[in-house]
Amino acid sequence: PKVTQSRIFLDTGSSMWSVQALEMIVGKIPFLQAVNGSTVMLPCTYASCIGIQDLYFNWQFNDNGTMQKVCESLIVNEGVEPHVEIFRERVEFVGKNRNNNVSILLWNITFEDGGLYTCFGRNPKEKGRNHSAIFKLIVVDELRVVDNTLTIMIASAVGGAIAALMGFMLLKNFTIFVLSKIEEKNKECLVTSSGIDNTENGLSGSKADSKPTPKKK
Repeated sequence: PKVTQSRIFLDTGSSMWSVQALEMIVGKIPFLQAVNGSTVMLPCTYASCIGIQDLYFNWQFNDNGTMQKVCESLIVNEGVEPHVEIFRERVEFVGKNRNNNVSILLWNITFEDGGLYTCFGRNPKEKGRNHSAIFKLIVVDELRVVDNTLTIMIASAVGGAIAALMGFMLLKNFTIFVLSKIEEKNKECLVTSSGIDNTENGLSGSKADSKPTPKKK
């Protein structure tokens, strides 16, 4: 998110160390595209590791270089709902300081509402340092439908190629497996045939016929 922040340094005698101060945060995506006539929320939260006291905040709209105040208030302590003064029509404070939320709602937006909005904060605990984050609102006639035909075609082609490659590899492995089994079978047949030939020729391991030696009278 686009935020501004500062660090304050505390003197601890022999060493210096820093802590992160106040942050104003408008989210990971600091812009929104909305249709003319709709209602939108401009998000903003604050965070501070040293706590707040009498935190001043406001929303401002950049009207062709002139900053116009949208609303403002003072937050006494975290969790306390502030009384917000609103300066523009169709604006509602919806954050209510719940979970440090200071978001606002814009009702029935027009093209004139499009532009840059700044969420500003100042914590007296930081001796008047200012912090802000910018959110962009884009107002359009209608939301464009993105044509994903080309993306789908490319994804299908790539997926088909991968499937064909996997099929080829499986067929190759199966063929190798079958050929190895056939080779093993041939070896077994050769061994068996050799044993039969040796038996018939009366070689080692065969039962050759023998005649008894005649006795001398």
